[in-house]
Amino acid sequence: MFYVYVLKSDLDGNLYTGHTANLRKRLLEHNCGKVDSTRERTPFELVYYEASRNLADVIRREKYLKTTYGHRYLSSRLRHDMSQR
Repeated sequence: MFYVYVLKSDLDGNLYTGHTANLRKRLLEHNCGKVDSTRERTPFELVYYEASRNLADVIRREKYLKTTYGHRYLSSRLRHDMSQR
């Protein structure tokens, strides 16, 4: 299985989107500061993910979620989660 995921930084509230084959391990790497692009924004909370058996589909979905339309989709999906924090 492959995953596209969205993390929320507890430090600044910003979202980070990525993909992986091992979601638990990747979340741990982000929170331990082992990922250069997010090192300064730890800790993170997993707020959204999707699974697929096809890596190409996951990469395509990640690219979509990083677009303006993807941000709107996530805002809609996470509306209640984001307003309670």
